Amino acid sequence: MNQVAYHRATSTEDAIGSLRQPGSVLVAGGTNLLDLMKAGVAAPQRLVDVSRLPMAEIAPTSAGGLRIGALVRNADAANHPLVRQKYPLLSQALLAGASPQLRNMATMGGNLMQRTRCYYFYDTAYTACNKREPGSGCAARGGYNRIHAILGASEQCIATNPSDMSVALLALSASVRVAGLEGERVIPLADFHRLPGDHPERDTTLAAGELITAIELPPSRFTEHAHYLKLRDRASYAFALVSVAVGLDMGSGIVQDAALALGGVAHKPWRMPLAERALIGQPLSEGSAAHAADVLLAHAVDQGHNGFKIELARRSIQRALLNAAGGQA
Repeated sequence: MNQVAYHRATSTEDAIGSLRQPGSVLVAGGTNLLDLMKAGVAAPQRLVDVSRLPMAEIAPTSAGGLRIGALVRNADAANHPLVRQKYPLLSQALLAGASPQLRNMATMGGNLMQRTRCYYFYDTAYTACNKREPGSGCAARGGYNRIHAILGASEQCIATNPSDMSVALLALSASVRVAGLEGERVIPLADFHRLPGDHPERDTTLAAGELITAIELPPSRFTEHAHYLKLRDRASYAFALVSVAVGLDMGSGIVQDAALALGGVAHKPWRMPLAERALIGQPLSEGSAAHAADVLLAHAVDQGHNGFKIELARRSIQRALLNAAGGQA
């Protein structure tokens, strides 16, 4: 059994300083990290518990948006009146994720940091996993890759990001506030997660020693026409094969503004402004929805076993857009 030290952080500064010690990792809800430790994928030498830090508040911002503390539980965020009323897309996505028990434990910051569910990443019997062991290869490329990426993959990795919440946050143009040794900074959600490139072991653009403190949402634009659609193998508890987050601002039946993001298809939540612009200035119809789907999936690649996801994504985009236009939650 591996020996693991434990430290409960008393402040943000204490947590950041503790991360400077080799082998230290942060833990709050622990819903993903503990699984990784049990599987032997992660072997931290020291757990820095941040669960008692004062970062569990949801409050309006002076700019008219919303600030959600990194330690807010997923269940609490999904059911918060301000989230349900002003950001229904986020509430829907959170409720589509995991199980009630896990949502009661998982935190917003931890959800952003969860790792892929690629079979080959989790099974240490497979030595070829560039995400787990950089330079070892990617077993999924020549193996069973039914759940893997159709967009943004590289020769080094075809894993997907599993988060539902992050897909909605991307559509809502959220930002992530982080603190580190150099002070605070704000990272647009679009820049927070990485594509695999030559370094698939790096999931995010966080610098060493940085800590997520909050998620910030701009003023709401999609309160009446928002829809999160998740397609998965079983409804009880499974990660998305494809998910779609849609927000529409409509006036007199015309799309004034649109946000469209995909999950389950890439190493990060996927958004393409060109597809959104194709919707603006016209009524939402089956034809315009199909065109937006074609634009969004123009560079999709069949990896061998996951070609069905391209058509599944195409139909899911159309369905989600039409549901959002009709005001269906």
